[in-house]
Amino acid sequence: MKIGLLGTGKMGSAMVERLINCGHELIIWNRSIEKAQALVSKGAKVASNPANVVDQVEIVISILTDANAIDSCYRGTDGVLSTNVTGKLFIEMSTVRPVTAIQIAKDVAAKGGAVVDCPVGGTVGPARDGKLLGLVGGEDKDVERARPILEQLCRRVEHVGPNGSGVRLKLTVNLPLLVFWQSFSEALSLSSQLNISPERLIDILSDTSGAPNMMKARTPALVSTLKGEPQPPAAFTLDNIRKDLRTMIEEAQSNGWDLPVTQAALSALDKTSEAGLGDVDGTSVPAWFIKTHCK
Repeated sequence: MKIGLLGTGKMGSAMVERLINCGHELIIWNRSIEKAQALVSKGAKVASNPANVVDQVEIVISILTDANAIDSCYRGTDGVLSTNVTGKLFIEMSTVRPVTAIQIAKDVAAKGGAVVDCPVGGTVGPARDGKLLGLVGGEDKDVERARPILEQLCRRVEHVGPNGSGVRLKLTVNLPLLVFWQSFSEALSLSSQLNISPERLIDILSDTSGAPNMMKARTPALVSTLKGEPQPPAAFTLDNIRKDLRTMIEEAQSNGWDLPVTQAALSALDKTSEAGLGDVDGTSVPAWFIKTHCK
């Protein structure tokens, strides 16, 4: 199948590789064209703008930074909605507020197309291996049309309601995970005076009821950062974490309630980013917190 993909950041690029390996032909676009061009050697073809991608395919995946990026990609000059979308299906995978997903679905439907929102759980490795968790919102017939592709990207696909439902559940899934990095940093500060190795400390903590599933996969990275070793480029940066936390807070406020723990975590992580760690992986936050707070 010929598939379009808009947004070749870390996750988008991994999805491109996965879908090509599954036998699909990929037509791709990215705002920074260099990121898209880097995938030509993998077999992808680069289009000049989002409209050009849409013109060449029947199904388009978009995975973009935030609501502003979606607005530019879909509604901007040479954007998705500037061309004929009749009969075409869009799988929108960005992590945004439900209102954003609902409105883009309405705009596309008004021109004869269809949208399902399907943000995913997982990072670059699972994206390349087709082991993401897909949280889907949309009409039944559109979800069923998207399902064969989603099942090649995801180990589990859950249709949880109409448009906007997938992104609502994704914010729910991400909140405790993202708040964890700040709470874990503070927890480690309490053990900073113990004379035990990072390997042993993380191994003990991983075997307790307070450890999330994420620690199983991130233990080597956590140990490495606590030992002060150089780190590879982040799969999901601290600034990405902060963006998602702000989105969660905005969504709660739009419904008339507060998220005090989430707000406190964001305030602390804002200071960490201001100290120059915006581009680091979340696993680096505890080491920085201990270094700066436990002297």
